[in-house]
Amino acid sequence: MKVLVIGGGAREHALCRSLSLDPAVSALYCAPGNAGIADVATLRPVDALDGAAVATLATEIAADLVVVGPEAPLVAGVADAVRAAGIPVFGPSAEAAQLEGSKAFAKDVMAAAGVPTARSYVCTTPEEVDEALDAFGAPYVVKDDGLAAGKGVVVTDDLAVARAHALACDRVVIEEYLDGPEVSLFAITDGVTVVPLQPAQDFKRALDGDEGPNTGGMGAYSPLPWADPKLVDEVMELVLQPTVDELRRRGTPFSGLLYAGLAITGRGTRVIEFNARFGDPETQVVLARLRTPLAGVLLNAANGTLDTLPPLVWREDAAVTVVIASHNYPETPRTGDPIEGLLEVAAEDEPDAYVLHAGTRREGNTVVSAGGRVLSVTATGSDLAQARAKAYKAVARIRLDGSQHRTDIAAKAAQGH
Repeated sequence: MKVLVIGGGAREHALCRSLSLDPAVSALYCAPGNAGIADVATLRPVDALDGAAVATLATEIAADLVVVGPEAPLVAGVADAVRAAGIPVFGPSAEAAQLEGSKAFAKDVMAAAGVPTARSYVCTTPEEVDEALDAFGAPYVVKDDGLAAGKGVVVTDDLAVARAHALACDRVVIEEYLDGPEVSLFAITDGVTVVPLQPAQDFKRALDGDEGPNTGGMGAYSPLPWADPKLVDEVMELVLQPTVDELRRRGTPFSGLLYAGLAITGRGTRVIEFNARFGDPETQVVLARLRTPLAGVLLNAANGTLDTLPPLVWREDAAVTVVIASHNYPETPRTGDPIEGLLEVAAEDEPDAYVLHAGTRREGNTVVSAGGRVLSVTATGSDLAQARAKAYKAVARIRLDGSQHRTDIAAKAAQGH
């Protein structure tokens, strides 16, 4: 099977790594990729937002499956263009991807499907913003309606900060604050059948102790020893299957990866948001634990045959990933700094710990930073404490001037809290 992965972040590196280990994959391409993905896949240049260009590339390499990784190409209709070329594609249509592309659309779908979520208002004027903020009170939760690369959400007790963020957006969703721990749950679907993966928890705030600004994610872990064993079944019944059924009822079937960001509140499980693709950094830990070969699962989803898929097989191991970010992330990050120590990790820790590239590029023989989140260090172990120790041991070997990372990823869970 020839597989083409679209994108160039740590999520795509994790996907490519898993696909490269699948015996069914005879050739693996990634476009545009990054410096790390080049070690496991053949890189091809492409504008990931240009559906016609992606379809042309897929046809040129005779791809049997195209996996569209990031949200922006999905919302731009790249999967539609590939399907129109007659090539199986893992990823929803532009219309179905509005589940992530528009938070107002997602709220409408959830209301129609009876999916539990936070009460909310969609606001387009300063007057509507003020009324909504006053109705809910602090903490204020203000979400840019459109895509914002994981940084369009402000949660604050400061009314002025909440109002400023709302007024800087064309349209916002203002909603009640949901208390309780957050959980990420992925599900693979062909538009009818839904196959849940293992839950994970990520860390959105930039600094230890969940302080600092929101980011795209600074680390994650799986499994969740503190979670109710019935959580996945509950989310399947109350959230994932009803959402997929509602989208099919609307004539916009969702085929691909459906991500539910959840809050486990005192009043029950509530949906914070949906994504239309694998989430970063949760993808890194979930795929590290998946024993079933990945390519066949994705192809079954693309072909509408998930109902024939045997149950997924999971490793008992725990997995932890720690993100190394560049100086000044998530504000304007500094780029172009050389990264050292990557070979030391590969030589000493593989396969228990490995580095996945996000914002990197190669300059001659040197790998340099090229984005805000630069690397994800992922490790597995017999339990979270061991996986965490291995991950941070590998992080300590990597040298990137001015870099930052959280030191408390999975710390409480590893201690049984």
